[in-house]
This record gives sequence, structure tokens and C-alpha cells, in this order.
Amino acid sequence: MMFLMILTRVVFFLSIPLCLYGIYFAVVALFGLRGRTRTAPCRPPQKRFALVVAARNEAAVIGQLVDSLRGQDYPRALYEVIVAPNNCTDDTEAIAARHGAQIFRPQGAIRSKGEVLSQVVDELVLPHGFDAMCVFDADNLVDRQFLRRMNDALLDGAQVVQGFRDSKNPDQNAVSGWYSICYWMLNRFYNGARSALGLSALVNGSGFAVTTGLLRRLGGWNTVTMTEDYEFSAQCAMLGERVHFVPEAVIYDEQPLTFRQSWKQRRRWTTGSLQGLQQYGSGLFASFVLHGSLVCLDMYLTFLVPLVQLLGTLLGMAGFALMLTGNGIVLGGIVLRGVLPALVLTLGGFLVSALGSSAFAAFTVALRNKSLSGMAKGILSFWVFLFSQMALTLLSFVKKQEKWEPIAHTNAKRLEDMKAA
Repeated sequence: MMFLMILTRVVFFLSIPLCLYGIYFAVVALFGLRGRTRTAPCRPPQKRFALVVAARNEAAVIGQLVDSLRGQDYPRALYEVIVAPNNCTDDTEAIAARHGAQIFRPQGAIRSKGEVLSQVVDELVLPHGFDAMCVFDADNLVDRQFLRRMNDALLDGAQVVQGFRDSKNPDQNAVSGWYSICYWMLNRFYNGARSALGLSALVNGSGFAVTTGLLRRLGGWNTVTMTEDYEFSAQCAMLGERVHFVPEAVIYDEQPLTFRQSWKQRRRWTTGSLQGLQQYGSGLFASFVLHGSLVCLDMYLTFLVPLVQLLGTLLGMAGFALMLTGNGIVLGGIVLRGVLPALVLTLGGFLVSALGSSAFAAFTVALRNKSLSGMAKGILSFWVFLFSQMALTLLSFVKKQEKWEPIAHTNAKRLEDMKAA
């Protein structure tokens, strides 16, 4: 009995920092409701960009991306489109070249996008006088004003800039809807909110720019985890550079259509988030302690998300067990014990979470001025995305993803199709 009493107190006291952790992110997210962040003043085109695309069997979409890049409202003499095909068994390289891209062939066994970027930076970007590198995925489409907005931000003093990651196919089905809603949330309530507070946004994998000056300070592109964007964000924070967010620089991204594709992709993401915590958690916290960097503290708290999810799950299981044993837990001054309260509380918590996530998803869609009816499948089932994400995180603590697996892209829309949508 004494052990159960001690366990009850442990569950209670450990739940306090978890509640404070959630409150912190909720309060910060409120600053995303302020609308547009500060916009850099428009400047004449000056910066010379290397537009880099790592591509693996992307024949269906690479041509449309290259066309959207070559069609930028920016002087052609000031940017070069570079496609780096790797592990391809289709016509990706030939199609990219036919549409006007410069081809870079990475050497050796390529196991990740980060390894491609490392070679491109060392052999092309740094030696050839570029001012900055922009990174895209092969399935992207890029708004014609993208480079102008990046040029403005860099001339305004930014060293690394993340654009607005939108979706090609937000209302195609429930799965593509989940991803679209998730990115819209990230844009407004994470990147937008932190931009308003002077903290660092997160690099989102594509649609970002980094100056060659910063790359030199970093010793090139050196990422080793399965989520090179997440890792790069931490490297910038520890070097004293925050990621700026420019919502006017828009790219469109193709979202997965099946739960299996989604599971495979997010399995890699969750593994990468744990790798990031292991690689950079202590360094980010040390930078906060030694230098008082709020940017590093906020990034550190973000990297803690998988650990918080694990701890929250374990505390929930412990609380459930305490109710079953008859010792009970205290909730709002009431002691809950027994099988029925345990089941009611668990089911009630699930229903509140599901309804709350769908309501917040609908709110996010409305803020984007998208059709609620058109996004209904994604909104109503958004809880599936969130709960499966938690399951993936817990699975990654037990078994990490060892191999990077590509996601097939087949949506051959053109930029003109996005403007007409």
C-alpha cells in the first residue's frame, strides 16, 4: 500500500511539469493569431542563388518543378537550377536536363538527402560564387515571387529563411488533408508565432534558403540524422542564428494519399526527431544556460516533444493502473478509483482529444480561407493522424528506422493549376 501511495504522488508531481510544458506551447501559439509577421522591405534583385533539388525516381514531377523554378520573377543571371539525381532507375535526370536544369551526380552510396546536399554544397555552391542556396523537393511547385521574397529577407539581414509550405492536393482525400492541416498549423502557430516573438522557426525540409556565409561558418552541410531539416535548425540556433519565417515565399508540396505511405514517412520523421534529441539536446540546453539564448531554449523544448509524449503515456498508464488497484488518483479534488471510473476517464479523455483536435483543425482550415466542406474528411479524422503520430513516436523509442525510404510522387500539376485552384 505504501508503494501505491508513493506512486500516486510521483504521478501527480510529474504531471505538473508536463502541464506547464503544454501551457508554454499553447501561449506561444497564440502569437500566431496576430496575422502576418513583419515583412522585409522590397529590394532590387541582388543575391545569386543556387536552387538545389535532390531527386530519386521523380520522373513524374521533376519537369514541373524545374519549369516553376526557371519561371521565377527574378533575373535568370542570378540563379541556377541544380538537380542531383541519386539512386534513380527512371528518366529523372533526362527530364530535368531537358527542362533546363544543371545536373549534379553525387558520388558513392547515397543513403539520405543530407548526403546529397553535403556534396552539392562542397562542390558547387561554395566554390562558384553563390550568395545563398535554396533547397526544394522534387514534388514541389514554387511561386514566381519566391526568390524575390528570399532576396528581400537576406538583404534585410537574415542568414537562413523558411518559406510557407502549402499543399498541391489538400482536399484530395483524408490523408492529404491531415498533412495540409498539419503544415498550415506549423506555418501559423509554430513558425509564425515564433517569428512574432523573435524566436527561431523550423526548417521544413524544402522551400528554405541559407547563405553561403552561414554554410561556411558551419563547415558546409553536415547532417547525420534522418531529418536533416530538424538537425539543421538546431545547428543554426547553436551558432546564434535563428531561422526567419517569410510566409510570402510560397511553395506547394505533394502530400501522401495512403495511410501506409504516411506511416512510412512519419516513421522516418519520428526516428529523426529522437536522433536530433540525442545529438543536440544537451548542446541546446547548454547554450541556453551559458549564453542565455531563448532561441536555444525554445528549440530544446521542441526537441523534447518525443520524450514528453513518452512520459505522458507512461503517466497515463500509471494513473489507469492506480484506479484499477483501488488506490485511485485525485482529479479536481475528487478521488477516482475502480474499473468504471478508469474506463470512463480514459474514454472521456479520448473523446475530448478527438473532438478538440478536429475543432482546432477546422479553425486552422478557416484561417486559411479553405472550404470546410472540401476538407471535411481531413478535419473529422485529424485525430487519427495525431494518435498514430504518438504511436509512431513510442514505437521509435523501441525500434528506430534504419533505412531512408522514398515516397512516390505522381501529382503532375503545374504552377498554373495552383493559381486556378
